[in-house]
Amino acid sequence: MLETKGLVVLVQATDAMLKSANVKLLSWRKVGSGFCSCYITGEVAAVKAAIEVGTSSAREIGELVAAEVLPRPHDDLMTVIS
Repeated sequence: MLETKGLVVLVQATDAMLKSANVKLLSWRKVGSGFCSCYITGEVAAVKAAIEVGTSSAREIGELVAAEVLPRPHDDLMTVIS
């Protein structure tokens, strides 16, 4: 998952992540106060690579708030994300 300050930053970072590795976009949301988050899925190595690219891309044009990789998340976590 990746969180940025601003939608444009999130769109740029998400685009870079999806183009850089074999990952899929699960969902995204506006959290509030300008914060936006996106959630991707795929093999752990692919997600780690994509998050690295996304964090770099977000920092180039705006503010990165947080980035995290959760290997093998619990099945019930989808109720929180979606």
